[in-house]
Amino acid sequence: MINLLSWIWVFSGILLILLVLLHSPKGDGMGGIATSGSSMFNSASSAEASLNKITWTFLIIFLALAIILSAGWIS
Repeated sequence: MINLLSWIWVFSGILLILLVLLHSPKGDGMGGIATSGSSMFNSASSAEASLNKITWTFLIIFLALAIILSAGWIS
């Protein structure tokens, strides 16, 4: 059981890294001023919202498994 949870924990960690890397940067810094002004005020797309939900889900799974595995609640 611990082996299975450990593998799920590792898989969720790797997937979490990939999901974070897929996010678009929120602030363009000074380079964003040079682009068209309309693109600065667009709301987040549905794809970005879905990516946020998936990322939060895997973050919760990763942290929960980290606590469970480190506390030794499952033998």
